[in-house]
Amino acid sequence: MDQETRALAERHFRGLGGVPGGSGAPGRVAFIQAPSAFSYADFFRGFLLPNLPCVFSSAFTAAWGSRRRWVTAAGKPDFDYLLRKYGDVVVPVANCGVREYNANPKEHMPLRDYISYWRDYIQGGYSSPRGCLYLKDWHLCRDSSAEDVFTLPVYFSSDWLNEFWDALDVDDYRFVYAGPTGTWSPFHADIFRSFSWSVNICGRKKWLLFPPGQEEALRDCHGGLPYDVTSPTLQDANLHPRHQCCSPPLEIIQEAGEMVFIPSGWHHQVHNLDDTISINHNWVNGCNLATMWHFLQQELHAVQQEISEWRDSMPDWHHHCQVIMRSCSGINFEEFYHFLKVIAERRLLILGKGAEGTAECGPGTGLGLQHAVFDIGRLAEVLASVIAHPDFQRVDTGAFSPQPEELLRRLEEAIAAAADL
Repeated sequence: MDQETRALAERHFRGLGGVPGGSGAPGRVAFIQAPSAFSYADFFRGFLLPNLPCVFSSAFTAAWGSRRRWVTAAGKPDFDYLLRKYGDVVVPVANCGVREYNANPKEHMPLRDYISYWRDYIQGGYSSPRGCLYLKDWHLCRDSSAEDVFTLPVYFSSDWLNEFWDALDVDDYRFVYAGPTGTWSPFHADIFRSFSWSVNICGRKKWLLFPPGQEEALRDCHGGLPYDVTSPTLQDANLHPRHQCCSPPLEIIQEAGEMVFIPSGWHHQVHNLDDTISINHNWVNGCNLATMWHFLQQELHAVQQEISEWRDSMPDWHHHCQVIMRSCSGINFEEFYHFLKVIAERRLLILGKGAEGTAECGPGTGLGLQHAVFDIGRLAEVLASVIAHPDFQRVDTGAFSPQPEELLRRLEEAIAAAADL
């Protein structure tokens, strides 16, 4: 990040006043053709800050090992290679033909069993008595060596979510999806309202995108979001009284090798038009940190509303709300503080080392001192909001090191010291 881009970003967030920004729907989704003509600053200014989607051409992923090794000369999944390389790996598989709330039930099986099913599914005319099965959320990078599978594009390298989980060495938000023609993902927004990127190693996808806020017009008369936005039931005004207020979705047909950027909070539904394999990451950074924090507050409020009748009779009611929130959302206020702390300490280390520190701290920290200063500013703003939140003040922080107020003081001192950078 250069100084001019950092200044632009800081003005942008000052203008928002701590409130997550909305996203209007563009008339079309931008297509980025040539890597040589598109810089990180171009992406940051044109898409991260305004929270807008875009598609990168296959030229951006042409050198990936997975695009050479996982795909046959005819552009189909190379089942034989995948069996040799990963056949014994146990993978999660969803049944697209069965609705479980607003998702699909999952089972686990060795990849070789899934590929056997997939081959039978193709031979059966894309039909099977076992249903329409979709390999989803396979943690390839966590479970196997991802060497020469892909190269993280610089545009997505400020990835705090995976930086945090890599530091703990327990999890990640990097996934492989694979499935035959007709597999699909129901209507949703990504975890923690994160950004996501998705690359088709082979095959094509159809994306239906709705900017933040548009999903409200899709709710049914009970307040629930739809499972399938292509269902004719959405036209029933009695079931979906506000559907006529919803604009048509932005539609993307993603070709093999292309890379789609999905902004924070954009609800979407995805259909595989061919036999398709994709690599996908969820990620958070300074540009959508406030959106993540806003989402977590909403999640806690929903839990509190759900069990409000036990507030006076349940000992440690507030603590139980945090426990339930973590089980439902994957994180609570305590863990969110630790997330902020890990990223903050790594950015403070970069500033302490100056130019020498910019390449030492893993993913998300190789974008220069200006980026580290920007990150610290975003961390300080959100941490101040966390500290002031009444429900965070009820969290037992006695064992936290450093204490939240001390960490905030260090961040503010770093911001003041970096004013002339």
